Amino acid sequence: MSRRTLRRKLLGWLAVYVGLITLAVFSAANYVHEHAEHAVWRSLLNTELDSIIGQMRGDPDYHWQNSDTLHFYASHQPDGVPESLMQLHPGLHDGELLNGKHAAVMVRDTTDFGRVVLALDITDFGELEHFVTRWALLAGIALLLVTLLMAWVGMTRLVRPLAVLAQDIANLRPERKGQQIVVDKRGSTELEVIAGAVNDYLQRNEHFVERERAFISTASHELRTPIAVITGAAELALEQPGVPERARQQLQRVRTTSTGMEQLIQLLLVLARDPTKLAAMSELVALDQLLPEIAEDHRYLAKGKELELALVELTPCRVLAPLAVVQAAIGNLLRNAIENSDRGVVRVGVSADAVLSIEDPGHGMSPEEVAQVYARMSRGERSPGAGIGLDLIGRLCEHLGWQLRIDSRPEQGTRVTLDMSSSQPGAA
Repeated sequence: MSRRTLRRKLLGWLAVYVGLITLAVFSAANYVHEHAEHAVWRSLLNTELDSIIGQMRGDPDYHWQNSDTLHFYASHQPDGVPESLMQLHPGLHDGELLNGKHAAVMVRDTTDFGRVVLALDITDFGELEHFVTRWALLAGIALLLVTLLMAWVGMTRLVRPLAVLAQDIANLRPERKGQQIVVDKRGSTELEVIAGAVNDYLQRNEHFVERERAFISTASHELRTPIAVITGAAELALEQPGVPERARQQLQRVRTTSTGMEQLIQLLLVLARDPTKLAAMSELVALDQLLPEIAEDHRYLAKGKELELALVELTPCRVLAPLAVVQAAIGNLLRNAIENSDRGVVRVGVSADAVLSIEDPGHGMSPEEVAQVYARMSRGERSPGAGIGLDLIGRLCEHLGWQLRIDSRPEQGTRVTLDMSSSQPGAA
C-alpha cells in the first residue's frame, strides 16, 4: 500500500478545514437570517394587525381592503377564516401555504372579533431568498476551489525543494568522495538543517570507510605473508627427495589449502572494496568433482563422533563463479552441518541444475531460530564459532544471485539448499 504524499495530506486537511468553516458560516448565517426574518414578520404583522383592530374598534363600519400581498381574515366577517388557518395556534407562522402560495401568518384570538388573521404573501421574497442562497453557495464553492488552488501552488513551491533534496540524496554514490548536498537559495531553514545533517554524516562515513580500507589493506598484507611462507615451505618440502608418500599427500594438502586461503583473502578484499568485480574472477567449476575434495577436507571434523559423511548425489554440473567463493560457501555450510550433529549421516549432493543440498541429523532449529539466521544474514552479523560464517555466504548470494534456503525442525535435523543455477553457463 503506497503512502500518501505530504501535498495530498495537507490539501486534504485544508479542504476539510475550509469545508467545515464554510458550513459553520452558512449555518450561523442561516440561523441569524431565520431569526431576523421572523422578528421582521412578527413586528410588521403585529403592528399592522394592531392598527386594523384599533380602527375596527373605533369605527364599527370600518372594512379592511386586501391588497395583492396582504390579506386580513376575521371570524365575524362573512368570509370568515379559512379552515387551514383556524387550526393554527395564536402567534406567527412562517411558510404556510395559502391559496397555493407561501405566506407569513399572524394569528390572534380576540374577545370582541374572535379569531383574526393577517397573512402576508412572501412567495416573491422566498424566490429572492433562494436566489441569494444559491449564489452564496456558489460563492462558497468558488472560495473553496480558489483556496485549494492557491494551496496547491503554495505546496508545490514548498515541496519542490524537498523533492530536489530527496533526489540529491538518492543520487549519492558510496564510491564517490567529497559528496555534499547543496540546498537551493529558495529552500527553507529546515532544509538547510537536514542538508547539514546529511553532509555531516557523509563526512563521518567517508572517514570511516577510509579507516576500514586502511585496515583491510594492512590485514590482507599481514595475512598474505604467513600464507606465502606456508605455501613456500610446502613447495620446498615437496621438492625434497625421499619424502614418504603419506607425508607428500599431507604436504600437497597444505599447499592446496594455503593456495585456496590466499584466493579467499583476495575475494574478501574484493567483496569489501568492490563486489562488482567478483564476476571478473569467475571460472568454470565442476561441482561434481569439487564436492568430494571439500568433503575430504572437512572429514576430520567428524572424528570422535558417530557421524558419517556421505555423497549421495553427484550429478555432473558446472557453474561460472570464483572457485574460492564456491569452496568457501560449500565449506561453511558443510562445517555447520558437521559441528551441529553428533551421530548419523550427513548427506551432501548436487543436482544438474546446480542446486547443492546438505542434510544433517543434528539438533535442528525452531522456526524462530531459522528466522533469526535469515535476519543475521540480511544484516551481515557474524555467528560466534561459525568460521567465516553465514554472513559471508549471505553477501555472496546477494552479489552472485544465489538463493540459500534453510529447512529445519527441532531434534529432526536441518536441510540446507544453495541454488547456484544463476551462475550456470548460459543462464540469464
